[in-house]
Formats: sequence, C-alpha cells, structure tokens
Amino acid sequence: MDLGLDGARAVVTGASRGIGRAIAQVLADEGADLAICARSAGPLEEAADQLRAQGTTVVAEALDVSEAAAMRAFIERAAAELGGIDILVSNVSGGSAATADQWERNVATDLMPFVRMTADAEPYLAESTRGGAIVLISTTSALHTGTPSGPKAYGPIKAALNHYAASLARTLPEKGIRVNTVSPGPIEFEGGGWARRRQKDPEFYEQIRSRIPCGRMGAPEEVARAVAFLASPMASFISGANLVIDGGFVDRV
Repeated sequence: MDLGLDGARAVVTGASRGIGRAIAQVLADEGADLAICARSAGPLEEAADQLRAQGTTVVAEALDVSEAAAMRAFIERAAAELGGIDILVSNVSGGSAATADQWERNVATDLMPFVRMTADAEPYLAESTRGGAIVLISTTSALHTGTPSGPKAYGPIKAALNHYAASLARTLPEKGIRVNTVSPGPIEFEGGGWARRRQKDPEFYEQIRSRIPCGRMGAPEEVARAVAFLASPMASFISGANLVIDGGFVDRV
C-alpha cells in the first residue's frame, strides 16, 4: 500500500536505535524527509548517515529532550530546513524504578517533553497542506499493573501521557492535526532492555515471553509500520486511537 508519505516532513525523537530508529527508517522508505534527535551523538549520526545514503534528507541533532530551549530550537530548525512539519513522532522513555527520584526524572524526560514539543510543533503542523499528525509512543505498561509494569514510575507516567494525547486528539483536529498513540508490548532489539534481560535474567524473560499468545517478543519494525500508517493520509479519519502492538500480551477488551 502506498501510504502517501512521499515528500512528507517528519520529526522523530529518540531516533538513534530501537523503535525510534525503525520509525525513521520506515518513514524514509515511504519517501518522507526527516528531522531526528537523540541524546547520544555517535549513534544518531550513524543513523542519519545511513538514511542519507538512501537519498533521504535528514536533519540530525543530539540533545536532551528534557531541556525545553534545546527542544524548541530543534523543532524550529526542523521546520526551517525541511520547509515545514507534517508529522511529529514522540518516542522518549525514562526508567522504570520505583524511587521518588525516578518519578521526578520520568516527569522531566517523558511527560513534559511531549507537552512542550506538541505545543512547539503545533503552528507548523497546523500549516501542513497534508494535514498534521502527532503520534505518541507509549507502552502496554500504561494499561495494566501486573508484571512487568508494577508500582513504578514508567507505567503511570505513560498513562498520563495517554490521557493528554487523547485530549489533544479532540481539540487539535479543528486545526487540521490528528493525534494518536501507539502502545508497544515487549519489543526486543539488540542493546535494548529485553535483549539484556534475555542474557542476564533468562527466567524473567521467559516468564514474560510465555505470556505472549503470538509466542515471541515483538520487533521494532512491527511498531514502526503502525506508526507510519497512523501518521499517513491513509489514517485521515483516525484521531484519539491507542493502537496496541503486543502480540496479544495485555488481557483487556
């Protein structure tokens, strides 16, 4: 299916590896130009070089999304160098500890960056002739309290983000901007959390894997393809959805 993304201008945060990197790749494969950011400069530049090698226009900047001024400057640079913004994909995540410090860090690194970047990007998305699209990358840990979620900062902060994204999905369409959420379940990739658990705590890894009806962990590309669809004109009447991609992991209606 042609998603109609040729020439689209997309901003993807946390794009140096894993799900964010896969999202950037799928959008590039569909013909979009990109502005990508991540905390670590080395992996980010490697990703940018690979994307440029296939002919994609890429703006890349290493930054900490919790720094409001740096994030705002990146959005402005993306709009200037790409000629506007049609798509904003927020893919940032903090840790999952239960300490008070971790709760504060997750508010700073997960919640507030999304609040700020959607506000900063809104004027550009509203000017998009394609129709603006925001996609929040959340998690199934926001949808249940059992293992591996539990009483930790990660799931509740993501749940708050889900609520905020759903609220935006009902106020921004009047400006031509759709807002949707994608909630991955356990996703495994080299260097990621589940790959580390498979090596260091195989019993826990197998406990979670055995609860997935599809019989395996997911892959970043499986999340990325869903994100590309929701960001595309093919999903032009979808706003406020939370698409769960978990192989049937979460027991919910």
